[in-house]
Amino acid sequence: RIDLPDHTIRLCDGGRIVWGAEVYRARDPIYGTLGSIEPLSEGAGDELPPLDMTLLPPSSASAADLVQPAMQGSPMRLWLAEYDVETGAVLGTPELRFDGELDQATLSLMLELGLTVIAAAARLFELNIGNSLSPSWHKSIWPGETGHDNATGLGRPVAWGVDAPIGTTVSTGGYGPASGYDRV
Repeated sequence: RIDLPDHTIRLCDGGRIVWGAEVYRARDPIYGTLGSIEPLSEGAGDELPPLDMTLLPPSSASAADLVQPAMQGSPMRLWLAEYDVETGAVLGTPELRFDGELDQATLSLMLELGLTVIAAAARLFELNIGNSLSPSWHKSIWPGETGHDNATGLGRPVAWGVDAPIGTTVSTGGYGPASGYDRV
């Protein structure tokens, strides 16, 4: 199941499967069929291997739609389930085997759409490298907060999370050199 911003793709490996109020089919009317799914693998340490899969879209327009940046980050889940072949009803409780989000889409000349899906837990391993004292970064963490919009960057370096560089002035609470709280 892939939850796109404006459509949910519910695919199964064949036929028609009914799970609660949801129906999974071998072919999605907009995005086609499932071409392949690589075997799931386990990582070691802080490695979470992605899931690689291929969709076979019915047209170049639907394939082009899936490679748009807005689709990146769409939730994708994969279950293993037993079902009654005659009725399509799920037997027991399906086992969630993968919970992730779309990361990269690659379109081939043969209209095969390769999708790389990363595990949702992979976001826990991301480092905040490159954080800066800028309005855009500040808003990426606190949307709508405008505290850095009027900063003029007085032409001196600002220490961010480390001791001040030698030769710079760092204020520790006063209003200038007369306060006795500044050091050079």
